[in-house]
This record gives sequence, structure tokens and C-alpha cells, in this order.
Amino acid sequence: MIKKTRLFTPGPTPSFPPAQQVMAESEIHHRTEEFKRILREALAGLRYFFQTQEDILIFASSGTGAMESAVANLLSPGDRALVVVGGKFGERWEELCKAYQVGVEKIAIPYGQALDPRVVRQRLEAGPSVGAVFVQAVETSTATEYDVRSLGAIVHEFPDTCLVVDAITGLGTMELRTQDWHLDLVVGGSQKAFMLPPGLSFVSVSEKAWRRVERSGSPRYYFDYRRERKSVARDQTAYTPAVSLIVGLSQVLRFVQEQGLDNVIRGARLQAEATRAAARALGLQVFSHSPCAACTGIRPPEGIPSTRVVQHLRKEFGLVIAAGQGELKEQLFRIAHIGYFDFYDILGMIGCLELTLEQLGHSLSLGSGVRAALQTYCQRREPGEPGE
Repeated sequence: MIKKTRLFTPGPTPSFPPAQQVMAESEIHHRTEEFKRILREALAGLRYFFQTQEDILIFASSGTGAMESAVANLLSPGDRALVVVGGKFGERWEELCKAYQVGVEKIAIPYGQALDPRVVRQRLEAGPSVGAVFVQAVETSTATEYDVRSLGAIVHEFPDTCLVVDAITGLGTMELRTQDWHLDLVVGGSQKAFMLPPGLSFVSVSEKAWRRVERSGSPRYYFDYRRERKSVARDQTAYTPAVSLIVGLSQVLRFVQEQGLDNVIRGARLQAEATRAAARALGLQVFSHSPCAACTGIRPPEGIPSTRVVQHLRKEFGLVIAAGQGELKEQLFRIAHIGYFDFYDILGMIGCLELTLEQLGHSLSLGSGVRAALQTYCQRREPGEPGE
């Protein structure tokens, strides 16, 4: 029996096939007019994806590299930062700030809980000046979405404080209007909704953020925003870029603009809603109280560790999903809806999940999860879509 390997992880995600093709064919020098044209096109597409007309920088790094660049460019040793910590990636903001000798005031949230933006306002009003607030749009480790729109409105009232959003998993799966919502620095990564392999990171930088960049005293070299901004003005990158990935990025962004960003986001939300409905029909609990559309965190049945579910799906069906991270490793598994997915993919995943759970000893009625997903699709389908 043929068994294909299919990624259902929240990163890396399935790549866009036309982008794979052009990346395989690309042999372009990065100081040529041809590459300058591709870079201009990619940056214009990124501004559409980020919903901003402000500066966007591209780096050859993982998303964590761009997260580090945010700390290094905005803050100086001894500055204070407010860090929202509700999972592994909130903890990463905290670790990065400490690495750059930035004082951290932590807002701890129970895993899977929503952030109350009013807490951020209270902290900003109560204490000494804070240089930046660090938060996730989506805390991937718990599949939880945060209200960054409200946070943007709050932080905007503090003229010397920037809001920094890790939207590596949020971009392309939730409404995220970078400029209108006053999100001063937003980080993205290629291996998520951009439907590319890992290796590129993106940072949008507001004028408010640039004012902090100009006076930051932290050391940086490759991740120097000022140097990169000067290069982008000449349609270049400061250093050798990941040429093939940027060629692929241009292809993906063209596709997203043809589809419409709102439609891409709506597709992720539909798949997430269908997956949550299927989980409940199978007698499982959705982990997050504020679930995101990028991935769904599901608690395994009593007595079945999540890693057994993950391993069985991979061994029997070639489906790669993610367990929880850190202390949640055995407490949930995560199914992604981010990247080059469609509804067919999710239906197949749910069917294989049913078979896996039954084979691991969970009592269920085969087909109940798939039926719940189909019902969700019929209820949520927009007029004019296939099937109408």
C-alpha cells in the first residue's frame, strides 16, 4: 500500500507547488536587475499580507531570528519590557529580552487562556516607562489566539512604548491589520501561511518603532534594521539573501493576492471550526479557551498520551501532526490548518484520526467526526462557493 507523508504541523507546513517549481529553477544573482525586480514584487506582496504601507524587512533566518532582531533593535540594556507569557513562545520573548539584558516584567497567563488587554493597560499605567510590550498573535504551543487589536489601541496611547507582535503563526490565519491596529513591529516566518520551506523571516516596522531603533544601544550586526532599510531603498538586501526562497515568496504572494487575503483567512477558520466540531463529536476536548485558526489543540482521551496519537498517525497513515510542547507534551496534540491546505485535506485527517483513536482503544462511532466536519462546512459555506 502506498503511504504518502503529509504535514499537518503548525510549521513547517505544506509548500505551494508552483513556488517549489520556480525555486528549483531559480539561478539568479542577488545583485542583478532581475532579482531587484523580484524583491520589489515580494515586498509589495508582503505589505498586502501584513496590511501595512510601512517598512518591511526580510532576513535569511528562522522566525526566532526575527524575534531576536526585534529585541536587539528596539531596546538597550537596562530598558524595561512587558512580556505576555502564556506558552512556549511567550517564554521565548522573555528569554530573548534577558539575553539582551532587558528588564522583564511578566504577565503570566494560564496555558490556553485568553489575554485580558486591560491587564496590559494597568501595568503600563502603574510602573516606570516600558520600552516595548511583547506578545504573540497566536501562541502556537497552546493553539490560542490573543486580542492584539485591543492591545494595539492601548499601547498606541503610550508614545514611547512599542507593541511587538510575534505573528509567525497568526499571519494568514486571522485578521491582522498591522498599520490600522498600531502594531509597531510584527514578525513573520516563511514556513507558515507563506507556504514555503523554513529560512525566511519578515519584520514590519512602524515609524514609532523606527524612533526607538535609532537610539537603541544593543549590539547587532546582521540584524541591523538601519542598514537593511538603506539597502531595501535600493531594491537590495544588505547581505546575501536566500534567493530561491524569495523567488518562491514572490510566487506565493501573487497567488494570495489572486485568492484574496480575506478568503485565505476564511479558509483557515472554516477548517479550524470543522476540526473542533469533529473533536467534540469524538468525545474529545478542545484545549484552548480562545482557539486560533492556525491549528487546533486537542486533549487526548483519558489514558492515551498525546505522543501515542502522534506516533500512530505517522506510522499507520503518514500524517505528521504535533504533540504539545514543554509541560503540555502529553496533554494535547495539535492539528494545523495553516499553509497549503484545503478542506479535502482536513476531512482525510479527521478520518484517519478516528481510525487511530479506535485502534488505540478509544470508544467512538466511526464517521461521527467526519460527519460533524461536513455539517460545519455546510453551515459555514458562503453563498456562491462550490456546492451552492
